[in-house]
Amino acid sequence: MIPPFSFSYDGVSSDKFIRNWKFRKRLLQSEEEGRVSCLYSWTGSKEGIRVDCKVDVYPAFDAVKWVLSFKNIGKHDSGRISCQKTLDASFPIDASRECVLHRIRGSRISRFDFFPQDTLLDAGTKLKFVPFGGRSSDGEFPFYNIDSGESGFVLAVGWSGTWRTEITCDDGSVVNISTGLNRFDSYLHPGESFRTPSVCLLRWKGSEPFAGNNKFRRFLTTHICRKINGRCAEYPLSCSFNYRDPYPFTEYSGITELWARAMAERYVQFGIHPDVFWLDAGWHAGASDYKHGKNWANTVGNWSVDSSRFPQGMMPVSKTVHRLGAKFMAWFEPERVMLHTQWADAHPGFLLSLPDASENDYRLFDLGNPQARDWMTEQIKGLIRNNGIDYYRQDMNMEPDKYWAANDDEGRIGMKEVRHIEGLYAFWDDLLGTFPDLLIDNCASGGKRLDLETISRSAPLWRTDYYHIGDPEAFQGQTVGLSLFLPFHGTGTNTDDPYLFRSCMSGAMVLNWKVTNRNSNILRMQDNVAMYKQVKPYYSEDFYPLTDLDSLASETSWLAYEMARPSDGTAVVVAFRHAASAEENLKVKLLGLDPERTYSVYSFNDKNIAKASGKSLSEGFEIKLSEPKSSAVFIIK
Repeated sequence: MIPPFSFSYDGVSSDKFIRNWKFRKRLLQSEEEGRVSCLYSWTGSKEGIRVDCKVDVYPAFDAVKWVLSFKNIGKHDSGRISCQKTLDASFPIDASRECVLHRIRGSRISRFDFFPQDTLLDAGTKLKFVPFGGRSSDGEFPFYNIDSGESGFVLAVGWSGTWRTEITCDDGSVVNISTGLNRFDSYLHPGESFRTPSVCLLRWKGSEPFAGNNKFRRFLTTHICRKINGRCAEYPLSCSFNYRDPYPFTEYSGITELWARAMAERYVQFGIHPDVFWLDAGWHAGASDYKHGKNWANTVGNWSVDSSRFPQGMMPVSKTVHRLGAKFMAWFEPERVMLHTQWADAHPGFLLSLPDASENDYRLFDLGNPQARDWMTEQIKGLIRNNGIDYYRQDMNMEPDKYWAANDDEGRIGMKEVRHIEGLYAFWDDLLGTFPDLLIDNCASGGKRLDLETISRSAPLWRTDYYHIGDPEAFQGQTVGLSLFLPFHGTGTNTDDPYLFRSCMSGAMVLNWKVTNRNSNILRMQDNVAMYKQVKPYYSEDFYPLTDLDSLASETSWLAYEMARPSDGTAVVVAFRHAASAEENLKVKLLGLDPERTYSVYSFNDKNIAKASGKSLSEGFEIKLSEPKSSAVFIIK
């Protein structure tokens, strides 16, 4: 069998010798309905290396996912393993049709985060994608849709460090794709092994351009995304506790137990019932000492609850939240550690540093050290358990790649990264195994660590740190772009203005409202939440942009999208007329509806219900907004 991967051993490419290695295939016991699992193994007796390829096949989705592991089965150090590519294969395309690569940007804390980008794959195309800084979606996004016209395939990469994907098209008839570790050149000790990035390929066919994206989204919710009690987890509508209140405190470094409990009570008193109350950065020891220049960011590593503000820990807050019918989520950032904090003083040997680091530079907690990881896991478990925390938010505000490179052992290039990423997965899996109802919010400076592996364990409830509420068109575009591949993600809003609120809507949402302010409009808040709760489930259904993707953030255009539910034929349409748009009317063609059925169209703007046939809605649904910078939301049943 010719494997779809490649690597080099002592400088020789595997295609020169892998067919001579001993091959074995073994069917594994299925752990999930709709999935067939196999283990393919190649063993080189002379080299003392075994390569295992764990393959999961999903026949209903024409999808396959695999990951490699390399093991030294000999008695001596192995030769050098390098040029690792989990996928290295060629795919024929119809040269008479245009072949287009659909992808989206990664997060760079900009208004264009997750905006779509298309590239024509014609003869001579050579593309290379590598994320910045050691976080998987920092600048680049490891999901692609290769569209050859009414058919194609989606490629997803699972590696939460630095991956590399190359796509070339030599003569216009074949697309060559490879993806794997960006930086690895190491030997293995006897008995030592390591895993590689995972890869998923999903084939699709369809007459409309988003058939592949929607099939992939359904695949994620069916087989990949976090499950609780056998069902795909629902990510929440959250409320905060008055962000950065009062000055000069940062984030939530000024919050107290009594204030947090009062805020939760106040939201519910005013008829706003979130799924989660979210305590973000700043609850930990030392974060409130602003007189000595301390804040949430330069005290990470003090992972104990600030007893001056929370004398009984966070459990009283959690109990209040639970009594109000919600869950309690708290923020952590365990991988970034400052000197002279609790963790740094207790275990300095668990930290990785840079050669020229000063006392003010942060350190990287070494998740690749099993002893360190086990210790950290128990610390976080204790904090979750002792404070009644239901959902765990993990941030990661540093670029770890330079720490890995500076601490690699001689002749072991890339091994620190591999061990750290393996440790991250083991840490999260341990938490999810210990707390079966736990959800993990994956932040990483806002959407900078998204890939196939992390989305199987978590979701980005804060998808970007580009948080300028005066730029609603950017939020609309980010919702459209990221929704092309991921069904679950969110961002925050700090205003009750309907246009701005609706611009921030997605599969999850954070209400950063200040319900103590005199100018807060509780009635608008209530209306916004009531509307959002009705449309929120649709964000995990089929997603269709209805306007041009090339002008997402243009102030002179409209933006509209549709979420259609195949199971019952209903849909939601969200539309925005931008600030400088001269057009009062937009006509869009709705998808996913039955042309033979009659539908009711309910408008959240005027509360009116109209009747229309599926045929007429698919041929042209007209939306009118008389004022610029306004929006409309419809439910179609």
